[in-house]
Amino acid sequence: MTTDTARTGSPVTERSEPPNARDHGGPDILCEDLVRIYATDGVEVQALQGLNLRVDPGDVVALVGASGSGKSTLLNILSGLDTPTGGRAQVAGVDLLTMNRRQRVHYQRHVVGFVWQQTSRNLMPFLTAAENVALPLVIAGRPRRDRADRVEELLELLDVADCRDRRPAELSGGQQQRTAVAVALANDPAVLLADEPTGELDDAMSTEVLAAMRDASERLGVTVLIVTHDPTIADHVRRTVRIRDGRTSTEVLRHVERDEHGQERLVAQEYTVIDRAGRMQLPSGYVAELGLRDRVRLELETDHVGVWPDRPATRRPAGEKEDDDE
Repeated sequence: MTTDTARTGSPVTERSEPPNARDHGGPDILCEDLVRIYATDGVEVQALQGLNLRVDPGDVVALVGASGSGKSTLLNILSGLDTPTGGRAQVAGVDLLTMNRRQRVHYQRHVVGFVWQQTSRNLMPFLTAAENVALPLVIAGRPRRDRADRVEELLELLDVADCRDRRPAELSGGQQQRTAVAVALANDPAVLLADEPTGELDDAMSTEVLAAMRDASERLGVTVLIVTHDPTIADHVRRTVRIRDGRTSTEVLRHVERDEHGQERLVAQEYTVIDRAGRMQLPSGYVAELGLRDRVRLELETDHVGVWPDRPATRRPAGEKEDDDE
């Protein structure tokens, strides 16, 4: 499915190589057949059911899913707060299944940065914006002069330099989240993970925060994964991955094209994800529109696979044509 939308100044742009891309010979996020099983009172719940995800260095990706889809479980694994039951998970070349305690601390301080939805989890209320950004650098043992330079660089980058001496309660919601992004980037992580970063913001502030994340990605070479239930965030990123029932199901890739008159349009193409066993999920909208259930009929053509509802020929009125394939 392709949709063309005429827009001027669209935030979605073609991704170029990040200026400081990490050279670890692969994607910054790689999950293969990822499984997470929880056992509660003798009952097992499979939160992730063979999830696959690949995010290249410097990309900005939104992971969208409803409550219970498995997105929070995945985020906890990628942040080092949880361990998968099976499969493979790597971030910036680090194997998340084999880390010991010391390696996990180093990973959380230097390899990934994290932005929570709630300000109380991102910022110390008794510290100013500048002091909050400096705190991770102090913990990491960075020299005082380096700390001062890094704090100023990040406050300028996130457009909150004028708020450097204010405490969180004196900042707007958007300023709080942009300061939180600066805190998460303080130790120059390879990957920035954001959990519902715009969940408590209005549309205007949400746009500012998302633009700040894209700018940070372009200028610092950091890879960004935004986990959210809000599908409107998809309009602000190049790639959206939808998660459903513990698996990635569909993706939408966007790029901007110019016509012969110089007018820009946003082109979006939707794909379904197919795993190594050949399994895939059809978009729920397609399933509902065609009334697909129980099983579907397949036909292999020279350049595509046809998918039709299972409608016995004996029930089809004479002269009725087959439904178009998807």
